[in-house]
Amino acid sequence: MKKTIALAALAAVSLGAQAADFPDGKTITFVVPFAAGGPTDKVARDLAEAMQKALGATIVVDNTAGAGSTIGNAKVARAKNDGLTLLVTHVGMATTPVLYRKLSYNYDTDFEYLGMINDVPMTLIGKPQLEANNFKELQAWIASNKGKVNLGNAGIGSASHLCGLLFQSALKAEMTTVPYKGTAPAIADLMGGQIDLLCDQTTNTTGQIEAKKVKAYGVTTLKRVNTPALKDIPTLDEQGLKNFQVTIWHGLYAPKGTPAPVLKKLNDALKTALKDPDFIRREEALGAVVVSDKRSDPAEHKKFVQAEVNRFGPVIKEAGVYAD
Repeated sequence: MKKTIALAALAAVSLGAQAADFPDGKTITFVVPFAAGGPTDKVARDLAEAMQKALGATIVVDNTAGAGSTIGNAKVARAKNDGLTLLVTHVGMATTPVLYRKLSYNYDTDFEYLGMINDVPMTLIGKPQLEANNFKELQAWIASNKGKVNLGNAGIGSASHLCGLLFQSALKAEMTTVPYKGTAPAIADLMGGQIDLLCDQTTNTTGQIEAKKVKAYGVTTLKRVNTPALKDIPTLDEQGLKNFQVTIWHGLYAPKGTPAPVLKKLNDALKTALKDPDFIRREEALGAVVVSDKRSDPAEHKKFVQAEVNRFGPVIKEAGVYAD
């Protein structure tokens, strides 16, 4: 009995020392499951800079893109659970379990949830040639062109794809979905009039809206987005699409089994970063809102992700859209 107590005490001291020393001069890697230069990559690099200050450590970004984020996710799920390999990803953490029939990891059991980073609003935009000048007119136009409306997206499982599915479900309107290999070609075709509508992140659409190269019909938050380019665009909720809310959030994760003291130190550093004025300023420039509520806590973020799985699951299943 005494031996068992002594071993437990020794283990506790060892874990405490591990947390005190962490990261002990070692480099931390943020795995981003998307290509460099995209919105999630930008968020990860801004967060890395802010968390470096809190941890006194170097943080590098590793872009492991492909298969709708599942390759990068799996890489972190299989990584050594020492707190040195972390995942920065978006709402795909909640949608890939439904979109993909087979995954080599489990979103619920293979990760330690560290906390949520931000919310990124979406914007519903249309080609410049559209007759509709506001959302009410757009609804009438969609109704009168049943089966003829083309709704673009950046590929299966992308933020724009998910927003489009929810938009069609809310309107109870079927549109022809046109997938692209990324947001850039989708927006190019929208500006050129090859597709009619697109719902995508403010990080991707603000420039085109500001330059009046597309028509903006609404933002997908319950409150207007308070940035110079978007503050005058009404929400879809206030224009009659009640409670329509889609944001592309980002979160931070570690491999399952990472020691609790190390997780605590990482979460503390995350919360410090979320209050960093430079980080907040950079995120606001992207149209993103830095999390300031309880979702920055591991348990609360995990509850939030499960709620997102429950929300997106039925919509994706009803649409019958799956990836192998």
